[in-house]
Amino acid sequence: MADAFSVIPASVLRNLSDKLYEKRKNAALEIEGIVKQLASSGDHEKISAVIKLLATEFTDSPQANHRKGGLIGLAAATVGLSSEAAQHLEQIVPPVLSSFSDQDSRVRYYACEALYNIAKVVRGDFIIFFNQIFDALCKLSADSAANVQSAAHLLDRLVKDIVTESDQFSIEEFIPLLRERMNVLNPYVRQFLVGWITVLDSVPDIDMLGFLPDFLDGLFNMLSDSSHEIRQQADSALSEFLQEIKNSPSVDYGRMAEILVQRAASPDEFTRLTAMTWINEFVKLGGDQLVPYYADILGAILPCMSDKEEKIRGFARETNEELRSVKGEPEEAFNVGAILSIARRQLDSEWEATRIEALHWISTLLDRHRSEVLCFLNDIFDTLLKALADSSDEVVLLVLDIHACIAQDPQHFSQLVVFLVQNFRIDHSLLERRGALIIRRLCDLLDAERVYRELSSILEGEADLEFACIMVQALNLILLTSSELSEIRKLLKQSLANAAGKDLFVALYASWSHSPMAIISLCLLAQMYPHASAVIQSLVEEDINVKFLVQLDKLIRLLETPIFAHLRLQLLEPGRYVWLLKALYGLLMLLPQQSAAFKILQTRLKTVPTYSFNGGDQLKHALSGNPYSHHGASQITEDGNKNLNNGNVQNDINFTSWLEQFEQIQRQHRLLAKSQAQSRNNSLLKDGPKAEEPRQLPTSNTNRAVSRSSKRGPG
Repeated sequence: MADAFSVIPASVLRNLSDKLYEKRKNAALEIEGIVKQLASSGDHEKISAVIKLLATEFTDSPQANHRKGGLIGLAAATVGLSSEAAQHLEQIVPPVLSSFSDQDSRVRYYACEALYNIAKVVRGDFIIFFNQIFDALCKLSADSAANVQSAAHLLDRLVKDIVTESDQFSIEEFIPLLRERMNVLNPYVRQFLVGWITVLDSVPDIDMLGFLPDFLDGLFNMLSDSSHEIRQQADSALSEFLQEIKNSPSVDYGRMAEILVQRAASPDEFTRLTAMTWINEFVKLGGDQLVPYYADILGAILPCMSDKEEKIRGFARETNEELRSVKGEPEEAFNVGAILSIARRQLDSEWEATRIEALHWISTLLDRHRSEVLCFLNDIFDTLLKALADSSDEVVLLVLDIHACIAQDPQHFSQLVVFLVQNFRIDHSLLERRGALIIRRLCDLLDAERVYRELSSILEGEADLEFACIMVQALNLILLTSSELSEIRKLLKQSLANAAGKDLFVALYASWSHSPMAIISLCLLAQMYPHASAVIQSLVEEDINVKFLVQLDKLIRLLETPIFAHLRLQLLEPGRYVWLLKALYGLLMLLPQQSAAFKILQTRLKTVPTYSFNGGDQLKHALSGNPYSHHGASQITEDGNKNLNNGNVQNDINFTSWLEQFEQIQRQHRLLAKSQAQSRNNSLLKDGPKAEEPRQLPTSNTNRAVSRSSKRGPG
């Protein structure tokens, strides 16, 4: 230190700390001359002493003017050293860097100025301090003082020039520094970082693309900045990188795909659009590299299918088609389970388009990887069942397509029908809203007879009698009205002459017995008119209630549809079809005379010609009231004649036994109704007497409403 004081006059040192800038500047010029003389004589020991004096006595001084003078002096010493400054940088640069965090903005400004002058002298030798300088500049870019920001900006431009021409710059050491700062929210810092990324990417010898995954998320984060300028700069940088990716033979798609998937769910529209643009290109370019990430990419695409922005929806649709066109195999890291999981999760989306596309993916996987999908069936089955209650018809139909595809295997078919009945039992509104659509679609996709046989088998043993009745009534209405079940109706109409028709009639009979009107409809359809009449006459007072009359109203109106054209034509031969006539008159007698259904049926029966009655055995037998009370074990055919031919399929049906089964099931329903009524009465007594409104039978208006609904058909 003594050597330094002997070298630099006291007046110079005094002026170096003066409050006037001109005096400090003149003192610095004198120091520059002194150092230049020492350098020319090779006295580096004294030079080190001078630098140390400036650092300790001035830049570390508590006095602001001393610190300013010290910074100017260090810059002057560097200029004096000129080409020999590199060997003293370890002493010169650290004090200047420390001054960047000085509390006095003027000191920070002089620090920028000093480092600028130092960098101009040493150029490439300056690189060894790059990371520390970058850190300091990053902070200064957001400095509260405008003049400091301006000075830092000039220094930043010089440092960029030095880096671009240097062959000593280490991108590997710089990237961690950049990555740490990419999520900073300050707009000035963001501009500073994007500027450096752009500059470094422009240097041919620096491979910024290889390190893109390290700062890609930060760039995407800037797309939602409130500053239009920052958004524009970030977008410009991303566009440049995407173009480089298209032209590069080697890209790490995997790591970047993970980032893009997250950004595709951003609340910011511009960020989502940019992310979907990148994902779209990645799916086209990535090839096998992206196979392990297909599930994650699909998870990003599906929500965007319903985005409010048309451009985003367009990219999502295009990317989705690209993704589906890739026929990956499980052995190629194509994770069927993960993709199924994503599709299942998206079935809970509030957006219809997303749910529809998720179902398309499940269907595609079933088609290509059936065995693998069935391994995960337990994971998706409940969700697929719940989707049957979806508000969208298109969603429900797609779900049914998938269920039908799964149900191609016998065990899955039975499981589907059982679960379907369970869902209807738990949620009666599902049966009301979607029951007809679901049953009809399944009958269309699968064998209708097989579906009805399975449903009948389940309902035959149903413990919940009230549900069984509702379900059978729904199935019966679908049977009588739906075009998908036309073949079953044809088969049932041939029950008297066709063994297959008889077998189906018997298969449905037990479960149809839960509803008197369903069993009567079945008998009329199958032309089992004597049995229809017997069922009608077996009804007792408790059976004739409002629900029964509503169902009867529907049947009367259905008798006027093309489904029962054969029955109406048979009325042209009342002498031959006496039991049909008696069954219809039986129904007429059950209807209130003021109801519309009564008038419809009465009008129809008035058109029956009387000339064809022959007064023979048929009429006498019909008037006896019981089709099974005569002729021993022989059976009565549809036209009322005895048939002793053992080859007739009706001989295989023990109608007396079936009628007893129907009556037994109806007794169970009556007991349930009495129990429910008693529970209601007990509840009323407990709560106190209340005036009960009289129950009203269906009027003409309600009948017309029923008529309109039945004409529309189920669903």
